[in-house]
Amino acid sequence: MTTTLLTNIGELTTNVEQDGDPCGTLHDAAVLIEGDRIAWVGAGADAAAANASHDRESASGGRGLGNRPTSRPPGALSREMEVVDAGGRAVIPGFVDSHTHLVFGGDRADEFEARMTGTPYAAGGIRRTVAATRAATDDELRARLGGFVAELHRQGTTTFEIKTGYGLTVADEERLARLAAEVTREVTFLGAHVVPAEYAERRHVYIDLVCDEMLRACAPHSRWIDVFCERGAFTAEEARRILAAGVAHGLEPRVHGNQLGPGEGVRLAVAMGAASVDHCTYLDDEDVTALAGSNTVATLLPGVEFSTRQPYPDARHLIDAGVTVALASDCNPGSSFTSSMPLMIALAVREMGMTPSEAVWAATAGGARALRRDDVGALAPGMRADLVLLDAPTRVHLAYRPGVPLVHSAWIGGAPS
Repeated sequence: MTTTLLTNIGELTTNVEQDGDPCGTLHDAAVLIEGDRIAWVGAGADAAAANASHDRESASGGRGLGNRPTSRPPGALSREMEVVDAGGRAVIPGFVDSHTHLVFGGDRADEFEARMTGTPYAAGGIRRTVAATRAATDDELRARLGGFVAELHRQGTTTFEIKTGYGLTVADEERLARLAAEVTREVTFLGAHVVPAEYAERRHVYIDLVCDEMLRACAPHSRWIDVFCERGAFTAEEARRILAAGVAHGLEPRVHGNQLGPGEGVRLAVAMGAASVDHCTYLDDEDVTALAGSNTVATLLPGVEFSTRQPYPDARHLIDAGVTVALASDCNPGSSFTSSMPLMIALAVREMGMTPSEAVWAATAGGARALRRDDVGALAPGMRADLVLLDAPTRVHLAYRPGVPLVHSAWIGGAPS
């Protein structure tokens, strides 16, 4: 088991609420990592004293920190412990991106260019990616996926979800779920992305396929089931049936909802006990009330509004109403081809009424809640050692310096990435 002591942290975001601060901010702090877990979090002065004692007692054959008070880092430190000086930089939990579509073929840059000259976004463009994905080999998709995962890690994302939805045949959806499962446990079956062209006049037949053979093929590789409950995709009645079929196969529900206009997606997600409803661009008071009284997270995807020129969601209204909000990238080739969680934070602060601290919380702890994970999104003893060292003195710089690569380094499961 490797042991790392990260010291001289100028500002530590723990996301363990204290004294009314949801970010649980500590200054002049330290973190002890043992194996793939956080072993201790606390004051840098305690870590320095404990480390000095460790050095003295190791030199004399003693057990180091084994006899130190519990207010200090617990346990005996290894002689092979690595001490990393953060140089006064800020440390935050690794980003948790709870909504991506990373397994696909092709490119839709021409659609983006057209939107920038006034062409509105429509869900029909998904079918272009479906055709390109079906034509790609497993090795081609795997190589591209590996590139995206490396890109996520470079930008501080340590936990991420991946959806299927660009195959829309039994064989293609199964292989997308299988490839996604090679790189994350958070795989979402999204056979109900759109109705493929070959079923345009037989949508009921396609829904039967999704609920039966396709679901049975994808469920062994998946944790979640999702549906695009939207005009141009699936009605609330169709979505309810598809989600219920997934639940019967042991999958947990998520929903794409209220992206292109007002609709029933949010209330359906709450009624079905979904972990998250994603987009939430067009909400009425009834939607907000339903979310506030539920355990369903509102996952906001500001990269979509940036890329499609739709209105941004009103995060301020949601937070003030008591709704749990997450931020995610929705990285996909059509409506948000970015994997940058720092960009999501900057957009949320500039365009959606969030404070920098709220946005960082939503991109870490909020994402963990959207995935119903209690082992990531915060820095506390027993949590996975997923953390990011910023080339900045505070987390505010993630919004203050948009577009600047501020991730100095990251640890994923206790290992430098």
